[in-house]
Amino acid sequence: MIEIRKIESRIGLKAFVKFPFQLYRDNPYWVPPIIKEDLEMLDKEVNPVFQNAIAHYFLAYKEGQIVGRIAAFINWIEVKELKKNKVRFGWFDAVDDLQVTEKLMEQVIKIGKQHQMTAVEGPMGFSNMDKAGMLIEGFEELNTMITWYNAPYYAQHFEKLGYTKQAEWIEFEIKISSFQDSPEKVKRFSKLITDRYQLRILNFHSHKEILPYVDGMFDLLAKTYDKLQTFVPIQDSQIEHYKERYLPFIHPDFIKCVVDAKEDLIAFTITMPSFSRALKRMNGKLFPFGFFHILKARYFNNRASFYLIGVRPDYQNKGITAIIFNEIQKTFNKHGIRFVETNPELVENTAIQKLWRNYEYRQHKRRATFTKAISKI
Repeated sequence: MIEIRKIESRIGLKAFVKFPFQLYRDNPYWVPPIIKEDLEMLDKEVNPVFQNAIAHYFLAYKEGQIVGRIAAFINWIEVKELKKNKVRFGWFDAVDDLQVTEKLMEQVIKIGKQHQMTAVEGPMGFSNMDKAGMLIEGFEELNTMITWYNAPYYAQHFEKLGYTKQAEWIEFEIKISSFQDSPEKVKRFSKLITDRYQLRILNFHSHKEILPYVDGMFDLLAKTYDKLQTFVPIQDSQIEHYKERYLPFIHPDFIKCVVDAKEDLIAFTITMPSFSRALKRMNGKLFPFGFFHILKARYFNNRASFYLIGVRPDYQNKGITAIIFNEIQKTFNKHGIRFVETNPELVENTAIQKLWRNYEYRQHKRRATFTKAISKI
């Protein structure tokens, strides 16, 4: 018999966060999150998203053992401003038992019905700044720190339960050659666009130099992604939270900005050395040696990950991404980066995908969210 328990305590929340460590302890491709960060993300007293959101957390038990978990939440900005009456679910993990998945989803649907929501969708975070998408291809690839990993049976469970795919993303691994050997087409096009629009690349050497541009980056993010189906406006309190949480981890060399002749920010990218293998070694713990693994990965690494790219709407589809990648390649060469993984890109984002075709690449992962109309349940 499967029992579902709603989490009401700090001890319960810790059990919720730690369940995947048990489920995937022998899986070589699962990359553990940092336990402290996951606890803070889900803590209603810490994460400012809860100024405009509600969340409920559930654990599934069978014969006294935890066999699944799920978070159900509603972002009221999405509901009231975007008019999307949707209950989201995330942090979903379960053993290969269809009934466990069904019982957990029943709790999400119950929350949705209580608040007159018309649809359920996930897995996803509170906004497009958080992790999203269930892995449906690429199960023998390490996940990055900004994505979830899951077993192949997850999607099979949802399909059997009548859920359909909503958003779909693909991810790429790109081989980095020397700048001299990089595609001449990209270099020529990058120079052409830079000259045509009188643009300038900003390179940074310290976090202090970056700070004046951070608010502009978040503004560009909103303008870049506001038409995407997963978009929810990010509030000022969340921006301050993200600054404090992530900026210290990012090497200044791995951030690039593009400004126009008026010195206005028109594009940026944030990349990072890959922390996947460091996180595997840390196994969720910053202490006593976790910071050592993070620092080692920050400075001695042959892999990197794209985290964010933002382009002002009036400059989209004008080749700005070519300028950004052309410049960031110099940084990759400087730091010995030989491979870079893209962040998940919506399948309809063909403009950026055309750029990768100029390089040696492989599309190695695919993920999706699943949805169902609550009225049909």
